[in-house]
Amino acid sequence: MIQEYEEKILDLIDAMVETASDDELFASGYLRGHVSLAAADCEQDGIEEISAMKIRVDESLKENSNELNPSDQVLVGNLWASLQEQAG
Repeated sequence: MIQEYEEKILDLIDAMVETASDDELFASGYLRGHVSLAAADCEQDGIEEISAMKIRVDESLKENSNELNPSDQVLVGNLWASLQEQAG
């Protein structure tokens, strides 16, 4: 389940590339890493619930928030929320 969800999210990110602004491209690239890492961690730990993966992405973004300025944090957070909504 997690692998399918990760693929949905990454496909949505890939579909944005042609029409995305520079800010959206930055946020999607940044988020891609966190999503892939969370999915890999869940797989390694034998976790199959999508909700657990979402929590891990949220935790990863929070733990690494010092990497981004406040406006970029908002941009990444909004994109993550939007992708989750689109992916179902």
